[in-house]
Amino acid sequence: MAFIVTLSSEELDANQDKFRIEQRLTKSRPKSLKLDAALDGPPIVLLIGETPAQPDRERSRWLAWIGIVARHGTVGAVEKSITVDPLRECLETIPLDGSEGLLRDLPGPLRQEFDQASLLGAVGACSDAVSQSLERALRARWHRLGSLLDWLIAQADPPVFGDSPADLSWQEQRDATGSLLRIADFPLAALAAWQRPRSVDAPYTAGLIPQPVEHSLIDYDVRVAGEAFGMFSEWRHGDTVRCDIHVLHDASGRRLEVVNVNATPVESRLGTDMLYYHEPTKSFVFVQYKRLGPDARSIYVDARLRSQLDRLEEVARLSRPPAQPSEWRLGNDPCFVKLAHWPQGASRQPVQGLAPGMYLPVSYIRLLLDDDCTRGKRSGSDTRILGYNQIERHLTGTQFIDLVKHGLAGTIGTTREQLYALVKQRVDDGHSVVVATESSDESVRARQTRTRDRGAKRRTYLHSTYKQGPPAG
Repeated sequence: MAFIVTLSSEELDANQDKFRIEQRLTKSRPKSLKLDAALDGPPIVLLIGETPAQPDRERSRWLAWIGIVARHGTVGAVEKSITVDPLRECLETIPLDGSEGLLRDLPGPLRQEFDQASLLGAVGACSDAVSQSLERALRARWHRLGSLLDWLIAQADPPVFGDSPADLSWQEQRDATGSLLRIADFPLAALAAWQRPRSVDAPYTAGLIPQPVEHSLIDYDVRVAGEAFGMFSEWRHGDTVRCDIHVLHDASGRRLEVVNVNATPVESRLGTDMLYYHEPTKSFVFVQYKRLGPDARSIYVDARLRSQLDRLEEVARLSRPPAQPSEWRLGNDPCFVKLAHWPQGASRQPVQGLAPGMYLPVSYIRLLLDDDCTRGKRSGSDTRILGYNQIERHLTGTQFIDLVKHGLAGTIGTTREQLYALVKQRVDDGHSVVVATESSDESVRARQTRTRDRGAKRRTYLHSTYKQGPPAG
Protein backbone atom coordinates (compact mmCIF):
# COMPACT_ATOMS: atom_id res chain seq x y z
CA MET A 1 0.00 0.00 0.00
CA ALA A 2 1.16 3.54 -0.73
CA PHE A 3 -0.05 6.84 0.67
CA ILE A 4 -0.55 9.78 -1.67
CA VAL A 5 -0.37 13.42 -0.57
CA THR A 6 -1.54 15.86 -3.25
CA LEU A 7 -0.70 19.57 -3.07
CA SER A 8 -1.48 22.35 -5.50
CA SER A 9 1.48 23.77 -7.38
CA GLU A 10 1.13 26.99 -5.34
CA GLU A 11 1.16 25.15 -2.00
CA LEU A 12 4.06 22.97 -3.10
CA ASP A 13 6.11 25.99 -4.20
CA ALA A 14 5.35 27.76 -0.92
CA ASN A 15 6.61 24.78 1.12
CA GLN A 16 9.61 23.66 -0.95
CA ASP A 17 12.19 25.48 1.17
CA LYS A 18 10.59 24.19 4.38
CA PHE A 19 10.63 20.62 3.08
CA ARG A 20 14.28 20.95 2.04
CA ILE A 21 15.26 22.11 5.52
CA GLU A 22 13.12 19.78 7.64
CA GLN A 23 12.83 16.85 5.20
CA ARG A 24 9.66 15.72 6.89
CA LEU A 25 5.94 16.47 6.64
CA THR A 26 2.94 16.13 8.93
CA LYS A 27 -0.39 16.26 7.15
CA SER A 28 -3.93 15.82 8.47
CA ARG A 29 -5.74 12.79 7.13
CA PRO A 30 -9.35 11.63 6.87
CA LYS A 31 -10.60 9.66 9.86
CA SER A 32 -11.72 6.95 7.46
CA LEU A 33 -8.17 6.37 6.23
CA LYS A 34 -6.87 3.30 8.07
CA LEU A 35 -3.13 3.20 8.67
CA ASP A 36 -2.56 -0.13 10.41
CA ALA A 37 -3.00 -2.26 7.30
CA ALA A 38 -0.48 -0.20 5.40
CA LEU A 39 2.17 -0.72 8.05
CA ASP A 40 2.34 -4.44 7.26
CA GLY A 41 4.54 -3.51 4.30
CA PRO A 42 6.84 -0.63 3.39
CA PRO A 43 4.68 2.48 4.05
CA ILE A 44 5.83 4.53 1.06
CA VAL A 45 4.45 8.06 0.64
CA LEU A 46 4.21 9.84 -2.72
CA LEU A 47 3.98 13.64 -2.55
CA ILE A 48 2.64 14.97 -5.83
CA GLY A 49 2.08 18.46 -7.16
CA GLU A 50 -0.93 19.36 -9.27
CA THR A 51 -1.87 22.18 -11.61
CA PRO A 52 -5.68 21.87 -12.02
CA ALA A 53 -7.22 21.87 -15.46
CA GLN A 54 -8.12 25.24 -16.94
CA PRO A 55 -10.05 26.16 -20.09
CA ASP A 56 -6.76 26.70 -21.88
CA ARG A 57 -4.73 23.83 -20.39
CA GLU A 58 -5.07 20.23 -19.24
CA ARG A 59 -4.63 18.92 -15.72
CA SER A 60 -0.97 18.33 -14.90
CA ARG A 61 0.48 16.29 -12.04
CA TRP A 62 4.02 15.29 -11.17
CA LEU A 63 5.81 13.28 -8.49
CA ALA A 64 7.87 15.75 -6.45
CA TRP A 65 8.90 13.99 -3.21
CA ILE A 66 9.01 10.44 -1.86
CA GLY A 67 9.12 9.39 1.79
CA ILE A 68 8.02 6.81 4.32
CA VAL A 69 5.58 6.92 7.21
CA ALA A 70 7.43 7.54 10.46
CA ARG A 71 7.33 4.48 12.69
CA HIS A 72 7.73 5.53 16.30
CA GLY A 73 5.04 3.52 18.04
CA THR A 74 2.29 5.79 16.73
CA VAL A 75 1.94 7.24 13.27
CA GLY A 76 1.82 11.02 13.18
CA ALA A 77 2.40 13.65 15.84
CA VAL A 78 -1.32 13.89 16.64
CA GLU A 79 -4.40 11.76 16.01
CA LYS A 80 -5.81 11.90 12.47
CA SER A 81 -2.50 12.89 10.91
CA ILE A 82 0.28 11.22 9.01
CA THR A 83 3.96 12.04 9.53
CA VAL A 84 6.36 11.44 6.65
CA ASP A 85 9.96 11.10 7.85
CA PRO A 86 12.30 10.91 6.04
CA LEU A 87 10.97 12.88 3.08
CA ARG A 88 13.26 13.25 0.06
CA GLU A 89 13.00 15.29 -3.11
CA CYS A 90 12.97 13.33 -6.35
CA LEU A 91 16.25 13.58 -8.22
CA GLU A 92 14.46 14.61 -11.44
CA THR A 93 11.04 15.74 -12.66
CA ILE A 94 8.63 12.81 -12.97
CA PRO A 95 5.38 13.65 -14.83
CA LEU A 96 2.32 11.57 -14.00
CA ASP A 97 -0.07 12.58 -16.80
CA GLY A 98 0.21 12.70 -20.55
CA SER A 99 1.95 10.50 -23.10
CA GLU A 100 5.21 10.57 -21.15
CA GLY A 101 3.65 10.34 -17.71
CA LEU A 102 4.25 7.59 -15.18
CA LEU A 103 0.58 6.59 -15.11
CA ARG A 104 0.63 5.51 -18.76
CA ASP A 105 2.32 2.28 -17.60
CA LEU A 106 -0.57 1.35 -15.28
CA PRO A 107 -3.59 -0.68 -16.45
CA GLY A 108 -6.84 1.28 -16.59
CA PRO A 109 -8.35 0.02 -13.29
CA LEU A 110 -5.14 0.75 -11.37
CA ARG A 111 -4.85 4.19 -12.92
CA GLN A 112 -8.45 4.89 -11.90
CA GLU A 113 -7.71 3.79 -8.33
CA PHE A 114 -4.71 6.13 -8.23
CA ASP A 115 -6.84 9.04 -9.43
CA GLN A 116 -9.41 8.38 -6.71
CA ALA A 117 -6.65 8.33 -4.04
CA SER A 118 -4.98 11.55 -5.22
CA LEU A 119 -7.55 14.22 -4.47
CA LEU A 120 -6.14 17.74 -4.34
CA GLY A 121 -5.25 18.85 -0.80
CA ALA A 122 -5.93 15.44 0.74
CA VAL A 123 -4.16 12.29 1.92
CA GLY A 124 -5.22 9.10 0.19
CA ALA A 125 -4.10 5.48 -0.05
CA CYS A 126 -3.95 2.96 -2.85
CA SER A 127 -3.57 -0.81 -2.91
CA ASP A 128 -0.45 -2.93 -3.12
CA ALA A 129 -1.18 -3.57 -6.78
CA VAL A 130 -1.01 0.14 -7.58
CA SER A 131 2.03 0.65 -5.37
CA GLN A 132 3.97 -2.20 -6.94
CA SER A 133 3.10 -1.12 -10.48
CA LEU A 134 4.25 2.42 -9.75
CA GLU A 135 7.50 1.15 -8.26
CA ARG A 136 8.22 -1.06 -11.29
CA ALA A 137 7.55 1.83 -13.65
CA LEU A 138 9.73 4.21 -11.66
CA ARG A 139 12.64 1.77 -11.62
CA ALA A 140 12.28 1.00 -15.33
CA ARG A 141 12.02 4.56 -16.64
CA TRP A 142 13.76 6.69 -14.01
CA HIS A 143 16.81 4.60 -13.10
CA ARG A 144 18.32 7.17 -10.72
CA LEU A 145 15.24 6.89 -8.53
CA GLY A 146 15.92 3.21 -7.89
CA SER A 147 18.69 3.89 -5.39
CA LEU A 148 16.47 6.37 -3.53
CA LEU A 149 13.70 3.77 -3.34
CA ASP A 150 16.17 1.17 -2.02
CA TRP A 151 17.30 3.65 0.66
CA LEU A 152 13.74 4.49 1.73
CA ILE A 153 12.41 0.93 1.67
CA ALA A 154 15.30 -0.28 3.83
CA GLN A 155 14.20 2.23 6.47
CA ALA A 156 10.54 1.37 6.05
CA ASP A 157 11.37 -2.27 6.75
CA PRO A 158 13.76 -2.06 9.74
CA PRO A 159 15.81 -5.10 10.80
CA VAL A 160 14.56 -7.72 13.21
CA PHE A 161 17.53 -9.09 15.13
CA GLY A 162 17.56 -12.68 16.25
CA ASP A 163 19.54 -14.38 19.01
CA SER A 164 22.55 -15.41 16.92
CA PRO A 165 25.97 -14.07 17.95
CA ALA A 166 26.13 -11.99 14.75
CA ASP A 167 22.73 -10.39 15.32
CA LEU A 168 23.50 -9.63 18.97
CA SER A 169 26.79 -8.01 17.97
CA TRP A 170 25.14 -5.99 15.18
CA GLN A 171 22.49 -4.91 17.66
CA GLU A 172 25.15 -3.37 19.90
CA GLN A 173 27.03 -1.80 16.98
CA ARG A 174 23.78 -0.31 15.68
CA ASP A 175 23.10 1.25 19.07
CA ALA A 176 26.58 2.76 19.14
CA THR A 177 26.16 4.15 15.62
CA GLY A 178 22.86 5.79 16.53
CA SER A 179 24.35 7.31 19.68
CA LEU A 180 27.22 8.82 17.69
CA LEU A 181 24.82 10.45 15.24
CA ARG A 182 22.87 12.00 18.12
CA ILE A 183 26.03 13.31 19.72
CA ALA A 184 27.28 14.82 16.47
CA ASP A 185 23.84 16.25 15.63
CA PHE A 186 23.49 14.55 12.25
CA PRO A 187 20.13 13.22 10.98
CA LEU A 188 19.37 9.72 12.24
CA ALA A 189 18.23 8.79 8.75
CA ALA A 190 21.84 9.16 7.59
CA LEU A 191 22.75 5.69 8.88
CA ALA A 192 19.31 4.13 9.23
CA ALA A 193 18.91 2.21 5.96
CA TRP A 194 20.40 -1.22 6.62
CA GLN A 195 20.41 -4.71 5.13
CA ARG A 196 22.01 -7.69 6.83
CA PRO A 197 25.59 -8.17 5.51
CA ARG A 198 26.38 -11.45 3.76
CA SER A 199 29.19 -12.28 6.22
CA VAL A 200 28.41 -12.70 9.91
CA ASP A 201 31.86 -11.30 10.72
CA ALA A 202 31.27 -8.03 8.84
CA PRO A 203 30.81 -4.76 10.76
CA TYR A 204 27.29 -3.49 11.23
CA THR A 205 27.99 -0.50 8.99
CA ALA A 206 28.89 -2.81 6.10
CA GLY A 207 25.14 -3.27 5.66
CA LEU A 208 24.27 0.42 5.52
CA ILE A 209 22.80 1.89 2.33
CA PRO A 210 23.95 5.48 1.74
CA GLN A 211 21.42 8.09 0.71
CA PRO A 212 21.78 8.88 -3.02
CA VAL A 213 23.12 12.35 -3.82
CA GLU A 214 23.00 14.62 -6.82
CA HIS A 215 25.60 13.72 -9.47
CA SER A 216 27.05 17.23 -9.16
CA LEU A 217 27.96 16.47 -5.56
CA ILE A 218 29.50 13.02 -6.00
CA ASP A 219 32.97 14.16 -7.08
CA TYR A 220 33.22 16.55 -4.14
CA ASP A 221 31.91 13.90 -1.79
CA VAL A 222 34.44 11.24 -2.78
CA ARG A 223 37.36 13.67 -2.88
CA VAL A 224 36.77 15.00 0.62
CA ALA A 225 35.89 11.58 2.00
CA GLY A 226 39.35 10.36 1.04
CA GLU A 227 40.78 12.42 3.89
CA ALA A 228 39.19 10.06 6.37
CA PHE A 229 41.14 6.95 5.47
CA GLY A 230 44.72 7.83 6.28
CA MET A 231 44.47 6.92 9.95
CA PHE A 232 43.29 3.40 9.15
CA SER A 233 45.29 2.82 5.97
CA GLU A 234 47.18 -0.17 7.39
CA TRP A 235 43.89 -2.07 7.54
CA ARG A 236 43.07 -1.31 3.93
CA HIS A 237 44.36 -4.63 2.62
CA GLY A 238 44.19 -6.68 5.79
CA ASP A 239 43.45 -10.39 5.62
CA THR A 240 41.30 -10.55 8.74
CA VAL A 241 40.38 -7.01 9.79
CA ARG A 242 37.12 -5.68 8.42
CA CYS A 243 37.02 -1.89 8.43
CA ASP A 244 34.01 0.00 7.10
CA ILE A 245 34.01 3.82 6.93
CA HIS A 246 31.15 6.25 6.36
CA VAL A 247 31.78 9.98 6.02
CA LEU A 248 29.04 12.59 6.48
CA HIS A 249 29.25 16.32 5.68
CA ASP A 250 26.62 18.89 6.63
CA ALA A 251 25.86 22.25 5.02
CA SER A 252 28.14 24.14 7.44
CA GLY A 253 31.21 22.06 6.58
CA ARG A 254 31.23 19.79 9.63
CA ARG A 255 32.53 16.31 8.83
CA LEU A 256 31.79 13.11 10.73
CA GLU A 257 33.91 10.02 10.01
CA VAL A 258 32.28 6.85 11.35
CA VAL A 259 34.59 3.84 11.40
CA ASN A 260 33.39 0.34 12.33
CA VAL A 261 36.14 -2.26 12.82
CA ASN A 262 35.99 -5.99 13.51
CA ALA A 263 39.12 -8.13 13.62
CA THR A 264 37.89 -11.36 15.20
CA PRO A 265 35.20 -13.89 14.29
CA VAL A 266 31.89 -13.04 15.87
CA GLU A 267 31.90 -16.14 18.09
CA SER A 268 35.08 -15.00 19.88
CA ARG A 269 34.34 -11.27 19.97
CA LEU A 270 34.46 -9.69 23.43
CA GLY A 271 31.84 -6.99 22.93
CA THR A 272 31.35 -3.53 21.49
CA ASP A 273 33.16 -0.25 22.20
CA MET A 274 32.00 3.20 21.15
CA LEU A 275 34.32 6.21 20.89
CA TYR A 276 33.47 9.77 19.91
CA TYR A 277 36.32 12.18 19.19
CA HIS A 278 35.74 15.92 18.80
CA GLU A 279 38.81 17.05 16.90
CA PRO A 280 38.51 20.85 17.46
CA THR A 281 38.69 20.34 21.25
CA LYS A 282 40.88 17.19 21.12
CA SER A 283 38.46 15.36 23.36
CA PHE A 284 36.97 11.87 23.27
CA VAL A 285 34.55 9.78 25.29
CA PHE A 286 34.67 6.00 25.51
CA VAL A 287 31.69 3.71 26.11
CA GLN A 288 32.01 -0.03 26.66
CA TYR A 289 28.81 -2.05 26.17
CA LYS A 290 27.58 -4.68 28.61
CA ARG A 291 24.32 -6.53 28.00
CA LEU A 292 21.95 -6.86 30.93
CA GLY A 293 19.98 -10.06 31.30
CA PRO A 294 16.56 -9.58 29.66
CA ASP A 295 14.65 -10.76 32.75
CA ALA A 296 16.73 -9.84 35.80
CA ARG A 297 18.09 -6.71 34.06
CA SER A 298 21.45 -7.17 35.78
CA ILE A 299 24.91 -8.69 35.34
CA TYR A 300 27.31 -10.39 37.72
CA VAL A 301 30.64 -8.66 38.18
CA ASP A 302 33.45 -11.07 37.38
CA ALA A 303 37.23 -10.82 37.21
CA ARG A 304 37.11 -9.91 33.51
CA LEU A 305 34.86 -6.90 34.14
CA ARG A 306 37.13 -5.71 36.95
CA SER A 307 40.11 -6.06 34.62
CA GLN A 308 38.26 -4.06 31.97
CA LEU A 309 37.62 -1.30 34.51
CA ASP A 310 41.37 -1.19 35.18
CA ARG A 311 41.99 -0.70 31.46
CA LEU A 312 39.40 2.04 31.24
CA GLU A 313 41.14 3.86 34.07
CA GLU A 314 44.38 3.64 32.07
CA VAL A 315 42.57 5.22 29.12
CA ALA A 316 41.41 8.08 31.34
CA ARG A 317 45.03 8.91 32.11
CA LEU A 318 45.50 10.04 28.50
CA SER A 319 43.72 13.24 29.50
CA ARG A 320 45.54 16.27 30.89
CA PRO A 321 44.28 18.94 33.35
CA PRO A 322 42.23 21.82 31.88
CA ALA A 323 44.18 24.96 30.99
CA GLN A 324 41.33 27.19 29.81
CA PRO A 325 37.58 27.52 30.46
CA SER A 326 36.56 25.60 27.31
CA GLU A 327 38.51 22.56 28.57
CA TRP A 328 36.66 22.30 31.88
CA ARG A 329 34.70 19.09 32.39
CA LEU A 330 32.19 18.00 35.02
CA GLY A 331 34.58 15.31 36.18
CA ASN A 332 37.65 13.29 35.32
CA ASP A 333 35.68 10.41 33.79
CA PRO A 334 35.93 10.14 29.99
CA CYS A 335 35.11 6.40 30.12
CA PHE A 336 31.65 4.95 30.69
CA VAL A 337 30.04 1.54 30.76
CA LYS A 338 26.60 1.23 29.19
CA LEU A 339 24.54 -1.48 30.83
CA ALA A 340 22.27 -1.95 27.83
CA HIS A 341 18.90 -3.60 28.19
CA TRP A 342 17.06 -5.20 25.30
CA PRO A 343 13.74 -6.44 26.76
CA GLN A 344 12.64 -10.02 26.38
CA GLY A 345 11.26 -10.53 22.87
CA ALA A 346 12.97 -7.42 21.50
CA SER A 347 14.79 -9.58 18.97
CA ARG A 348 11.44 -10.39 17.35
CA GLN A 349 10.46 -6.73 16.91
CA PRO A 350 11.68 -4.19 14.33
CA VAL A 351 14.50 -1.99 15.58
CA GLN A 352 13.21 1.30 16.99
CA GLY A 353 15.49 3.94 18.51
CA LEU A 354 18.29 3.34 20.99
CA ALA A 355 18.36 0.58 23.57
CA PRO A 356 17.46 1.66 27.11
CA GLY A 357 20.27 1.37 29.60
CA MET A 358 22.41 2.94 32.29
CA TYR A 359 25.51 5.00 31.47
CA LEU A 360 27.91 4.66 34.40
CA PRO A 361 31.24 6.52 34.75
CA VAL A 362 34.05 4.22 35.83
CA SER A 363 34.67 6.06 39.13
CA TYR A 364 30.98 5.64 39.98
CA ILE A 365 31.15 1.89 39.29
CA ARG A 366 34.10 1.64 41.69
CA LEU A 367 31.98 3.23 44.44
CA LEU A 368 29.08 0.94 43.66
CA LEU A 369 31.28 -2.14 43.89
CA ASP A 370 32.47 -1.03 47.34
CA ASP A 371 28.93 -0.47 48.59
CA ASP A 372 26.52 -3.04 50.02
CA CYS A 373 23.88 -2.06 47.44
CA THR A 374 25.61 -4.27 44.85
CA ARG A 375 26.29 -7.23 47.17
CA GLY A 376 24.57 -10.52 46.44
CA LYS A 377 21.51 -11.45 48.50
CA ARG A 378 23.18 -14.27 50.44
CA SER A 379 24.57 -13.24 53.80
CA GLY A 380 28.30 -12.65 53.66
CA SER A 381 28.37 -13.08 49.89
CA ASP A 382 31.23 -11.52 47.97
CA THR A 383 29.23 -11.61 44.75
CA ARG A 384 28.62 -8.23 43.18
CA ILE A 385 25.71 -7.40 40.89
CA LEU A 386 25.09 -4.36 38.69
CA GLY A 387 21.54 -3.72 37.53
CA TYR A 388 18.39 -1.69 37.92
CA ASN A 389 17.60 -3.12 41.34
CA GLN A 390 21.06 -2.31 42.67
CA ILE A 391 21.75 1.15 41.21
CA GLU A 392 19.59 4.01 42.43
CA ARG A 393 21.05 6.73 40.20
CA HIS A 394 22.44 6.60 36.70
CA LEU A 395 22.77 8.65 33.53
CA THR A 396 20.14 8.02 30.89
CA GLY A 397 21.00 8.04 27.20
CA THR A 398 19.62 11.57 26.76
CA GLN A 399 21.62 12.89 29.72
CA PHE A 400 24.82 11.25 28.53
CA ILE A 401 24.44 12.52 24.97
CA ASP A 402 23.74 16.07 26.16
CA LEU A 403 26.86 16.08 28.34
CA VAL A 404 29.03 15.04 25.40
CA LYS A 405 27.36 17.41 22.92
CA HIS A 406 28.05 20.35 25.23
CA GLY A 407 31.67 19.32 25.80
CA LEU A 408 31.07 18.65 29.52
CA ALA A 409 32.40 15.08 29.40
CA GLY A 410 35.50 13.68 27.74
CA THR A 411 39.27 13.80 27.74
CA ILE A 412 41.36 16.95 27.38
CA GLY A 413 44.21 17.42 24.94
CA THR A 414 44.25 13.94 23.35
CA THR A 415 45.44 13.55 19.77
CA ARG A 416 44.21 11.57 16.78
CA GLU A 417 47.35 9.44 17.10
CA GLN A 418 46.41 8.53 20.67
CA LEU A 419 42.90 7.79 19.51
CA TYR A 420 44.18 5.51 16.75
CA ALA A 421 46.47 3.66 19.17
CA LEU A 422 43.54 3.11 21.52
CA VAL A 423 41.28 1.85 18.72
CA LYS A 424 43.99 -0.48 17.44
CA GLN A 425 44.53 -1.89 20.93
CA ARG A 426 40.82 -2.53 21.45
CA VAL A 427 40.52 -4.19 18.04
CA ASP A 428 43.58 -6.35 18.71
CA ASP A 429 42.05 -7.36 22.04
CA GLY A 430 39.00 -8.73 20.23
CA HIS A 431 36.43 -5.95 20.55
CA SER A 432 34.18 -4.59 17.84
CA VAL A 433 34.82 -0.84 17.74
CA VAL A 434 32.60 1.95 16.43
CA VAL A 435 34.48 5.25 16.44
CA ALA A 436 33.38 8.64 15.11
CA THR A 437 35.62 11.66 14.58
CA GLU A 438 33.95 15.04 14.18
CA SER A 439 35.91 17.81 12.43
CA SER A 440 34.85 21.41 11.82
CA ASP A 441 35.87 25.05 12.03
CA GLU A 442 33.19 25.76 14.66
CA SER A 443 34.15 27.95 17.57
CA VAL A 444 33.20 26.92 21.08
CA ARG A 445 30.40 29.50 21.04
CA ALA A 446 29.10 28.34 17.66
CA ARG A 447 29.01 24.73 18.86
CA GLN A 448 27.02 25.71 21.92
CA THR A 449 24.62 27.80 19.86
CA ARG A 450 23.98 24.92 17.45
CA THR A 451 23.52 22.43 20.26
CA ARG A 452 21.04 24.62 22.14
CA ASP A 453 19.04 25.52 19.05
CA ARG A 454 15.65 23.77 19.27
CA GLY A 455 14.32 25.15 16.01
CA ALA A 456 14.10 23.36 12.70
CA LYS A 457 17.55 22.45 11.45
CA ARG A 458 18.64 21.72 7.92
CA ARG A 459 18.89 17.95 7.62
CA THR A 460 20.76 17.74 4.33
CA TYR A 461 24.15 16.05 4.19
CA LEU A 462 26.59 14.28 1.91
CA HIS A 463 27.45 10.64 2.48
CA SER A 464 30.34 8.55 1.17
CA THR A 465 31.59 5.09 2.07
CA TYR A 466 34.83 3.15 1.96
CA LYS A 467 35.34 -0.54 2.75
CA GLN A 468 38.66 -2.07 3.69
CA GLY A 469 39.84 -5.58 4.35
CA PRO A 470 38.35 -8.78 2.88
CA PRO A 471 34.97 -8.66 1.11
CA ALA A 472 31.90 -8.94 3.29
CA GLY A 473 30.49 -11.90 1.39
